[in-house]
Amino acid sequence: MTTRVAARFPILTRSDARGHLGALQEGDEGVDFEVRRIYYLYGVPEGQRRGAHGHRALEQIMIAISGSVDVIVDDGEERRRFRLDSPREGLRVPRMHWRELENFSPDAVCLVLASEPHDEADYIWDYDAFVAVAKATRVR
Repeated sequence: MTTRVAARFPILTRSDARGHLGALQEGDEGVDFEVRRIYYLYGVPEGQRRGAHGHRALEQIMIAISGSVDVIVDDGEERRRFRLDSPREGLRVPRMHWRELENFSPDAVCLVLASEPHDEADYIWDYDAFVAVAKATRVR
C-alpha cells in the first residue's frame, strides 16, 4: 500500500507507571517502506523554516517527539498544513510532495524516517520546477 497523499496515522504506544513507549516497524499503518535513513531536527531558532523542497523518490514519516511543528505539504495541486504536536502520531509524506516545516516550538524535536539514504539528486529545490515535475509525473 503506497499512499499518494500526505496523511496522519497513529503510532502504537504503551504506557504504564514507568512512562510511555512508542514504536514503529515496517508493516505498521503508515509504514509501507523500508527505513533507510533516520534524522531529527531540533534547536530550530524562532521564525526559522526547514525543508522547502520536494523529493522525486524519497518518502518520509515525520513525528514531533517533543514540542510542536507545522508541516506544509503540497503535491503541486493542493497545499495542506499539519500540526505535529504529539509523539503518538506520525505524518506520512509520499514521494513528489513539497514540504515546508515552520513554527517550531522552542522544545521541538522532529524525528524523520526516510525511505532512502541522502541523495542530493533526489531533491527539487525550486517550487516552480517541482510543480512542473509533479504535473508531468501525474500525466504518465
